[in-house]
This record gives sequence, C-alpha cells and structure tokens, in this order.
Amino acid sequence: MSTASPSYDLIVIGAGPGGYVCAIRAAQLGMKVGIVEKRSTLGGTCLNIGCIPSKALLHASEKYHDVKDNMAKIGVKVSGVKLDLDGMMGHKKAVVDANTKGVEFLMKKNKIDWLKGAGKIVAAGQVDVAGTVYNTKNIVIATGSDVAVPPGITLDEKRIVSSTGALELSEVPEHLVVIGGGVIGLELGAVWMRLGAKVTVVEYMDKILSTMDGELSKEMQKILTKQGMAFKLGTKVSKAEVEKKGVTLTLEPAAGGASETLKADIVLVAVGRKAYTDGLGLDAVGVARDERGRVKTDAHFQSNVAGIYAIGDVIAGPMLAHKAEDEGVILAEMLAGQSGHIDYNLIPGVVYTWPEVASVGQTEEQLKAAGVDYKVGKFPFMANGRARAMNAVDGFVKILADAKTDRVLGCHIVGPEAGTLIAEVTAIMEFGGSSEDIARTCHAHPTLEEVVKEAALAVLGRPLHI
Repeated sequence: MSTASPSYDLIVIGAGPGGYVCAIRAAQLGMKVGIVEKRSTLGGTCLNIGCIPSKALLHASEKYHDVKDNMAKIGVKVSGVKLDLDGMMGHKKAVVDANTKGVEFLMKKNKIDWLKGAGKIVAAGQVDVAGTVYNTKNIVIATGSDVAVPPGITLDEKRIVSSTGALELSEVPEHLVVIGGGVIGLELGAVWMRLGAKVTVVEYMDKILSTMDGELSKEMQKILTKQGMAFKLGTKVSKAEVEKKGVTLTLEPAAGGASETLKADIVLVAVGRKAYTDGLGLDAVGVARDERGRVKTDAHFQSNVAGIYAIGDVIAGPMLAHKAEDEGVILAEMLAGQSGHIDYNLIPGVVYTWPEVASVGQTEEQLKAAGVDYKVGKFPFMANGRARAMNAVDGFVKILADAKTDRVLGCHIVGPEAGTLIAEVTAIMEFGGSSEDIARTCHAHPTLEEVVKEAALAVLGRPLHI
C-alpha cells in the first residue's frame, strides 16, 4: 500500500444523494474533499437503480395508460396505441445517464476528487480505496442501503426480483406478485399494472402503507383496487419456488391458519431495505452499530469514534434521499464551525403512484396515542375546479392542528400532485405556523393548492366550497 498526498479535510464514502451533497457543501465551505464510489457512475442507488429510474417509468407508464384508457373521457380519441417497452426503457436509461453525468459535472465544478473503488476505513483519519490509503481529517459514511430479503426467499433477479430487477424486465409479466405493500412495492406494481400486468400485493400487516395515516391507507387501497390492483393483507410469504414457467408462493395468514399457494410469472420482493455497512472495516476500528446494522451517532452525526461520521440510510430515521441530503448539508456546515438544523418530524414522505400520496408530521394514530387534543380539517379534490378540469378527483387533503393553539401538527394527502402540495404545509410547519396561516394566505385560482387552503379552513370550521 502507498499513502496518497496531499491529505483531505473530508472523505465521503458513498456518492448517493447524501454523500455527494455533503461533499458539495463541504467544498463550498472551503474544504478539500474526496468522495469514494465503487460504481462506474455517481449518484448511488437513488440515481442509478432507485428513485430516478423508477420515476421515469412511473411517468412514462402513466402517460401510456392515460392515452390508452383515459384521454377519451376528456374528448381526445386516440387509436392504435402500442407499448414500446424497449423505448420506455431507453427513456429511463437516458434520464439516469443525464442525472449521473450531472453529478459528475458537479464534482468537477467543486474540485472534489472522485476516489474510484470500494472504500474501507483502516483507522480514524485513514481510508483505503483500491489499495491506496488516503489521509483525512474527517470521514463521512454515506453508503446508503441495500434490499432486505425475507427468509425462505432467494433473489435471482429473473423470476424473483428486487426493485433493481423490476426496473429491468424485458417484457410485461402476465401476473406480478409484489411482496410488500409499502412505497416501493406500490410504485413498481403500479408501473407494470398500467402496462398490462395483473398485480397482486401480499402484505404482512393488515393495511398498506402501514406507517402512514390510517385514513390515507384506506383511501389509497380503495383507489388502487378500483384501478385493478389486488391485495392479500395480513398474509406472509413463507416460501417461493421457481419453476419452469414462473414462481409458486406459499402464503400463510399472519394470524395463523391454513396456508395457500399463489402462482406468479414474476415476484417482486419489496419488504424494505437494510443499512449498507458491512465491508467498511467498522468493527476493526471500533465504530458501534445497532441491532439493525446502522451506525450509532450522536446529535452531530458523529459515531463513537472521533472524526468518523455517518448520514442517510446508514443511521436511524426514514430511508429517504431528501433526509440524507439535509443531513449531508448540516454535517458539512457543522464541520466548518457553523450550526445546522433538521426537524425529523418534518420530513415529508411521498408515494409516486397516481394519484400520489404525501404525508408530513404526525398521523391521527400518533396524536391519539400521545393524548394530544387536536382538530381535523378535510377537503376532497372532487370539490375543486382544477381537479375536475383535470379529471383527477380522487382523494383529499387532511390537516391536523392543535385544538388550543391551532398549530399544524400534520398533513396527509391523497390526490393529484400530492408530493408538490405537501411542500406548502411542510414550510408552514417548519415555522410553527397555524391552519389559519394557511387559510388566510391567498391561493391562486384555479389550482390544486386551493384544496390545501380549504382543508385549513375546514380545521377552523369554515370551508367555503363544500
């Protein structure tokens, strides 16, 4: 091994959204930064095989479905519509390529060195990359997460696939079974359902989107069922056997009882993700991890070993790219002697099905469990002029506010552009605002944002259009 020179102020291991954003902010603050990435492209799981390619397919499949099945409802008749799956996958690849090349450009612009290869911490202040040891004042672990696979199931990425394989299918399956009724399972299930697959979701819990507000879960299941998606809730998959023409699953009721079998062409395993912390040399240098393999950190993202920090999916909290990005920025600023802030209660979550689902803050279930006295305001998209004009009237906006102070405690949306609409409420909550602050803010007409305003008015008992 040889020791590289000069030394760095910061080396970030992992070039996903958390890692590369941390590196950029650190460079902006005057640090000499290196970023370690073993992939041939930057951007991590999110840009290469996660958020970005899945959104490309969600958008393309939504357009195909609209033209094929929905446009006639608004007076646009289209004939001879055909699916070009190769073309759709080409669109996905082009989007991924543009994004990853964009990150590479940002590294060069900010004079950040890409240290190519797998990174391993050999001591505090030293990182081995492909046989070369680099010295650094600080190390940030930002290696993200990997697919979690339940017992009794083996991925082959052909018949039994992870989200990675589900983004690469060469033909539309006749029957896709999705194990897991969370965000990834519903999104990718929606893609292939729109393209013609029969989709069955098997979920161990008694509801889909189990961490979200219960009313959102019920509404979304009703909408997806109407679209053609089937659900087997309160059910676990105990075995998956690959055969010549597909996969046979053994299903068991979570509450106990007789098992049954279910046949599929393709099975998508989407039961969650696990922190990617193995192989980094953490045990050898004494970095403590929790029972789920995540790095234990303090309020400043530092591990129990001075100078070694961690952000994103490898630490506690929601496994979301925007959470990792915010942590990366805050950590870089802290290392530069500045202060940082993140409110983990105010990290929005979005499901990019159609309609979308978005949530921020507390759910009704959480408020009830905590004994908080709260008020509820709901308003349906059915009563909104813009939603009617778009023929997108499913869903509602629901705002929860403190019964005494009117401070907004949570917002939950099922409907068109929910992921965009949630931003207004998140900003209001960040500044400790009230439902009346939203209600008394002028919203342009006709817009979907008016549903948010009406939900805020409903908290106060005075909605105008219902």
